[in-house]
Amino acid sequence: MKQLVLASNNPGKVREIRALLAPLAIEVVPQAERGIAEAEEPHATFLENALAKARHASRAAGLPALADDSGLCVDALAGEPGVHSAYFAATHGSREERDARNNAKLLSVLKGCAQRGAHYVCVMVMLRSADDPEPIVTQGRWPGSIALAPRGAGGFGYDPLFLLPGRGLTAAELAAEEKNRISHRGQALARLLVQLRERAA
Repeated sequence: MKQLVLASNNPGKVREIRALLAPLAIEVVPQAERGIAEAEEPHATFLENALAKARHASRAAGLPALADDSGLCVDALAGEPGVHSAYFAATHGSREERDARNNAKLLSVLKGCAQRGAHYVCVMVMLRSADDPEPIVTQGRWPGSIALAPRGAGGFGYDPLFLLPGRGLTAAELAAEEKNRISHRGQALARLLVQLRERAA
């Protein structure tokens, strides 16, 4: 496989996934470059949403596709925002504006809450074609907690609030290379690469 379409218009995800796939010399083409609109994500699980996005992008581009659905699950909120993480506060505005509102809302709903445990989840799906009967599906889970205030300028989404256990750092304070190695998305993609190599053997 020399090229695949990435079923995301999120520039942060594009950067991370391109960096992680670079050693395999796979060209990652964001769906926006092919004029492909984002798929609907009406489902209740990360897996169903990731499959829907991958099938949509693969069918539109005529290429193998990679999609992930990921989000932040907060213990005190019974796993919310979960699959609704990207639009927790609102659906309008730029991604940066939505991120800022999402973080502000999360801090607001957790105000005075002592239980601040959380984890990031990523479910990743790769399809050889839109009708691939054997998609590769992997998952990553990154435990942490919610900080009292945002810190750091790296990453995206909830990274400025996602505090790493035993580190005293948020995900937004990590170097990009370290985040790619240990994050939920990095874990899921590492597992996916193992399966890709096994299929190619």
